[in-house]
Amino acid sequence: MKKLKIGIIGCGGIANQKHFPALSQQQDKAELVAFCDIQVERAKTACEKYGVVGANYYQDYHDLLADPAIDIVHVCTPNVSHSPITVAAFEAGKHVLCEKPMAHNTEAAEKMMAAWKKSGKKFTIGYQNRFREEVRSLHESTSKGELGEIYFAKAHALRRKAVPTWGVFPDKSQQGGGPLIDIGTHALDITLWMMDNYEPVSVNGSVFRKLGSLPGADAGNMFGPWDTESFEVEDSAFGFIKMKNGATIFLESSWALNILESKEAATTLCGTKAGAQINAGMSFKTNELIFNQAKNGLLTEESLSAAGNIAYFEGGSNAPEVLEAKQWLDAVGEDKEPLVKPEQAFVVTQILDAIYRSAEEGKEITIN
Repeated sequence: MKKLKIGIIGCGGIANQKHFPALSQQQDKAELVAFCDIQVERAKTACEKYGVVGANYYQDYHDLLADPAIDIVHVCTPNVSHSPITVAAFEAGKHVLCEKPMAHNTEAAEKMMAAWKKSGKKFTIGYQNRFREEVRSLHESTSKGELGEIYFAKAHALRRKAVPTWGVFPDKSQQGGGPLIDIGTHALDITLWMMDNYEPVSVNGSVFRKLGSLPGADAGNMFGPWDTESFEVEDSAFGFIKMKNGATIFLESSWALNILESKEAATTLCGTKAGAQINAGMSFKTNELIFNQAKNGLLTEESLSAAGNIAYFEGGSNAPEVLEAKQWLDAVGEDKEPLVKPEQAFVVTQILDAIYRSAEEGKEITIN
């Protein structure tokens, strides 16, 4: 099988932390042949470090998409640009992996879905946390029905003080939102996947802008002080989600919140037979998977631990981002369905968008 040729659009933090190292371990399957960034020096640097002989770099993504030799495009740009770039990539006949979230709102995501369906190409979203060891173990359990009917869940994406101070994270015009769309999206994706439930009917949301622009609130931030004058997004957001079958999900997210425990890309599930939760984030040295149920007349807990912390990419052959890259390339090369399906990622975007709208309009939002 010939090697797949990949073009990367956006050569910033997520590309350097996740995509370039992960794809470098898949040289038997693919090669990086094109790089693009509006800061063209970043594209040039990435091309020199990760590109194969003859690789090219660009400032305009349209120039990259014009290369007929490119099979796959990875979209690693700020959230608001996901939709136009992805749509253009499908129109150019490319397979697309777009970083999370799919888009900054439902309307933009709908355009991506329409372009994908018309193209006949493969499409997936970068939810690498599905490939964590304890996440895969819990999904196997829920797939077997070991928890019974999961009717209540919590999706956790809470940081105490870890506001990102690089890139465009606090810029609403480029990102579309703050912690809800940045890390809340991972927690919601994991939770919906465990429940195998993608039929939301209504959402109530609360969005807070209390600490981001408050002078002195940046004290103790893990990544150093942020600019309170240019902080345009929320610092915390919460959503109460009702599903068609009556199940309920509570989503909590924050970059800055006066709490003791930071829990990120984590979930709590309550079923009719048993419960389970994943503890992960900056308050945990290792990621934990805990099952709880009644056994022989007693309430019991069974704890399983997996190495690693979701805040960092380890880069080993079993690291989530490496497994994600391998599965995606196999899906394209062998004409299989990717693990993260576009329809699933679309529902995540619908719910996040509804939380923002509910908070803005002060009412419950119905999802069709």
